[in-house]
Amino acid sequence: MSSSAPEFIPETTQDDPVQASSLDIQGRMHQISPVFTEAELRRLQRYGAVCHYADGATLFEAGSSSFGMLVILAGHVAVTRHEGLGRTSLMREVGPGHFIAEVAQLSGRPALVNGHAVGEVDVLVISSESLRALIVAEAEMGERIVRALILRRVALIEVNSGGPVLVGPRGNGNLFHLQSFLSSNGHPHTVLDPASDAAAAALAERYQPTQQEWPLVVCPDGKVMKNPGNAELGRCLGMLPDLSGDKVFDVLVVGAGPAGLATAVYAASEGLSVLALEQRAYGGQAGASARIENYLGFPTGISGRALAGRAYVQAQKFGVEIATPASAANLLCDSWPLRVNLCDGTQVRARTVVLSCGARYRRPSLANLKTYEGRGVYYWASPIEAKLCKQEEIILVGGGNSAGQAAVFLAAHAARVHMVIRGEGLAASMSSYLIERIAATPNITLHTHTEIIALEGDDDGLTGARWRNNQTGEECDCAVRRVFLFVGADPNTDWLHDCAVAVDEQGFIRTGFDVTRAECRAHGHAIYPPDLPDRAALETSVPGVFAIGDVRAGSTKRVAAAVGEGAAVVSQIHGFLARLPVGS
Repeated sequence: MSSSAPEFIPETTQDDPVQASSLDIQGRMHQISPVFTEAELRRLQRYGAVCHYADGATLFEAGSSSFGMLVILAGHVAVTRHEGLGRTSLMREVGPGHFIAEVAQLSGRPALVNGHAVGEVDVLVISSESLRALIVAEAEMGERIVRALILRRVALIEVNSGGPVLVGPRGNGNLFHLQSFLSSNGHPHTVLDPASDAAAAALAERYQPTQQEWPLVVCPDGKVMKNPGNAELGRCLGMLPDLSGDKVFDVLVVGAGPAGLATAVYAASEGLSVLALEQRAYGGQAGASARIENYLGFPTGISGRALAGRAYVQAQKFGVEIATPASAANLLCDSWPLRVNLCDGTQVRARTVVLSCGARYRRPSLANLKTYEGRGVYYWASPIEAKLCKQEEIILVGGGNSAGQAAVFLAAHAARVHMVIRGEGLAASMSSYLIERIAATPNITLHTHTEIIALEGDDDGLTGARWRNNQTGEECDCAVRRVFLFVGADPNTDWLHDCAVAVDEQGFIRTGFDVTRAECRAHGHAIYPPDLPDRAALETSVPGVFAIGDVRAGSTKRVAAAVGEGAAVVSQIHGFLARLPVGS
């Protein structure tokens, strides 16, 4: 079994990126594996250097070799992958006119596969930097290359090829967390159950993992890890690059949701050096939206992961460095340049910092909630969770748009969705089109004035939940194995205390006139005093630090608004950088 990520496919691939479950690989081979003409090969020569390899030579190795694109001029190259226990399998063999690259190569990440020469081989080696320049300068060829890179990533996911192999027993909570992490990041992987797969059973027999050491993870380079954390797995896959150097970025974006990705794309496309830090998966909370139907330009709707996936590739196309998972521990602004310390002890520096760190999922006050997270309790609804609740009764808690989108999405898989809200209805917190769709879905039951008060389970996970009607006091036990929580979020600003970034009473970051007004009140001024400094609309109380998206006080909590702020802040960053002393 592998993660399903059809949402990563470009818009032209299919009409419905949410519901489709497979890519017509054979029907799209002309796009997945385009062949350059002789004239195009000559044009490509200026972007790279020709290298010769003898028969059997290694061109690149999974997990260690980094390149942008290899264009085969003569001979053939066999592409293989590691499967564990020293075994490799042939994925394909390509010849003259074809190119070897995948989405990861846009940002110089290690290859997911191995390549060996079949006969004498000549290849044009194009670096990641030159590949990005090629895509921008050669518009028609660049479009074909980017489309091929994305479709290759989708095909890797679809046919269980490339990436790490996850080995663990069905229903294992740690396995689910790693699978969810990789799926949310659109990363190909394979999941094998030792109870039904001989190779997985042999690997388990060799490494003898304890209950806490599941799952085993076979990295692309063949290294085997026992139950790695997200950061360890990210380093294994090149998703978390080495940030320990002395480079000072023009823009450091904290959070790669829609707002942060928009900033990264616009800033990098205008020549600024950009580093984006994301603590779990690009797309943020919007990435968990099953379908967004009121985003301009997508009349049939688009999933949050689809939208984020395209923005993620766009950012890499323009040279944004993206580190995942990279959690910010604190922001230091007492000296220049600004500094952000990461939870692993690494420090990164930048001339400006954009806070698009969004919010943390709110957790109800349930005694054993954490016990069942990933083992029956979930905070998002992706195709992975949808498969888990097939033909089951489930509970979904929440009355916002994300909850409505998830309820409709899960209703296509579950036998019944019990939608639980504390209010008297959905009108105050949900768009009308979603309310109408929920009412028209026969297997969604809305329970108003109700909240979950207890969870029950066993060693295998959640087995039931109890809810209470707060008007009648009646309690009900429901035998469910899946509970989805969409109960809102709190601003992710606790880590900013060392920099004294001004926040409001709820913890959201003040910007622009909101900061000035608060300062006026603090100094007893009734009107704007002339001695207070000018401040850009999205700039915080700290010069050079900006805030956008859901974490900003007074922001409109919509994807379109977040993207708009992400674009708008770039012009304000240019204005700030232009005022800095020369050489800063």
